[in-house]
Amino acid sequence: MSKSAAVLVGLLVPAFLMAGAVATSAMAQEKKMEKKAAEKASARQQKKLIDNDRVLVTETTFKPGDVSPSIERPYRITRVLQGGESLRTFPDGKTQKWTWKTGEVKEFGPDKPYASKNVGKTTIVLYTVTPKQQKK
Repeated sequence: MSKSAAVLVGLLVPAFLMAGAVATSAMAQEKKMEKKAAEKASARQQKKLIDNDRVLVTETTFKPGDVSPSIERPYRITRVLQGGESLRTFPDGKTQKWTWKTGEVKEFGPDKPYASKNVGKTTIVLYTVTPKQQKK
C-alpha cells in the first residue's frame, strides 16, 4: 500500500466512525421526540364541566388508541354517551377487557390504579360524576 493510501485510510476511518456516532445520537434523539409526541397525542381528552367543593363532573373522550393515566380512581357514577371497547391494564400486568354500551349508567370505585386504552374502532365518550368528601 502506498504512503498516500495509508494516510487517506488513516483519515477516513476515524471520520466514518465519528459520522456514525453523530448519526446514531441524532436518531436516538429523534426517536425519543417521536415517542413523546405519540404519548401526548394518544392521551384521552377530559373536560371539567363542574368542579367545586362538593362534586367533580367530567366528560372524557377516548379516540381509538387513546390511553388514560394509571391512577387511583375514587367512587363515581358514569353514563356512557358513546360506547366502545377498552382494555384496562393493572400495575401487576393483568388486563381486563371492558365493553361500554351507549346509554348505560354504572357505579364504580374506589378503584386501585389502572390504565385504560380504547382498543375499539369507535370513540368512547363518558360523562362522570364524582362526589367529593365534605370537610368538617
